[in-house]
Amino acid sequence: MSANQAPEYPMIKGNALTVVELFQSQGCSSCPPANSNVLKLAEDSNMLILTYDVTYWDRLGWKDTFGNSAFDQRQWQYARALQRKNVFTPQVIVNGQVDGVGNNARELQSLITKGNAFSLTQTVDISSAMNGQGITVSGPENERGVVVAVRYDPKHYEVHISHGENGGQTLPHGHVVKDVRQLGNWTGGSKDFELPHWDDDGLKVAVLVHAGLGGQVLGAARIRAA
Repeated sequence: MSANQAPEYPMIKGNALTVVELFQSQGCSSCPPANSNVLKLAEDSNMLILTYDVTYWDRLGWKDTFGNSAFDQRQWQYARALQRKNVFTPQVIVNGQVDGVGNNARELQSLITKGNAFSLTQTVDISSAMNGQGITVSGPENERGVVVAVRYDPKHYEVHISHGENGGQTLPHGHVVKDVRQLGNWTGGSKDFELPHWDDDGLKVAVLVHAGLGGQVLGAARIRAA
């Protein structure tokens, strides 16, 4: 692949989104390359890009400006589901199925290919309901899942880091997750879920249905919340 050639990523069939989640920290010197690779995917409408800043590296001398301990917990949910003994940064997780570091563009492409291959049987649909105040999850009667709403900022930011491992650098940020809420359990068929009341502050909302906490993404959608 030439430096100017955009990588091609196999898409999941139908209108399903490829969910790419990055766990990182402004205090981690290994994270900027993975962050750069992941943000390059954001222009692809077939991909849902979510970046989470964790807090457990704040002790290295820089408190992450986007850090939230709830994201540490979400990463641990994935770690348990993936049978990992520890969490690490950077960590890229595709469709809740496969994970890696993401610092190498070819490795990231491989993760997306594998994550989509595992997710070809996605059968869960998510649509707006209750005049935009909720969503409807629909799928096979015998499936089960956990429904999660993720609120994220689509804007681009440049953050100057004055201390820690990345001290002196200015790091780009995008699709920064601000809030994660568990809406409830889906027990097959069609079921409505109410969305939290959020202020209209330009943030976007995505809904994911997991096969258990930290499990495979059975369905994902961007939601226009009222």
